Amino acid sequence: MTEQQTAPREVLTYEMFGTAGRDLAQQVADDGFEPDLILAIARGGLFLGGALGYALDVKNLFVMNVEFYTGVDERLELPVMLPPNLDRVDLTGANVLIADDVADTGKTLELVRDFCAGYVAEVRSAVVYEKPRSVVKCDYVWKRTDAWIDFPWSVQPPVVNRRGGLAH
Repeated sequence: MTEQQTAPREVLTYEMFGTAGRDLAQQVADDGFEPDLILAIARGGLFLGGALGYALDVKNLFVMNVEFYTGVDERLELPVMLPPNLDRVDLTGANVLIADDVADTGKTLELVRDFCAGYVAEVRSAVVYEKPRSVVKCDYVWKRTDAWIDFPWSVQPPVVNRRGGLAH
């Protein structure tokens, strides 16, 4: 059995995600941080990036594609940036808010934060969930958990199998 099948579960609904997005935006606002842009980590961070963009009235949204998880409880040794690559000139001198769904090991956030280092004025991170083992302690966290997380956007299998045909 995998970790996912045996571990306690944290179930996030779309309604709870809406609450999480607003709560995180309020944390950012209460902290006085004014991001010039939001950098969403694809794929899970896209949802939070959009929610924060609307709630914080930030129209500059960027995406960084990072692959780390290759399947259920299966990951690469280290996260890898995937093309198209973000041009650092677009970030230079900006206050950047990195958005992701979860800081599990924290290695993806660490990679993105390090990518920004030396170019941006300030970088902070916001996540829906942070796990205790994360190497990055995020600035804004909706909930801390050690449970396996069922996200509403990834709990069901794909409609289409990209290797060909419809998924059943």
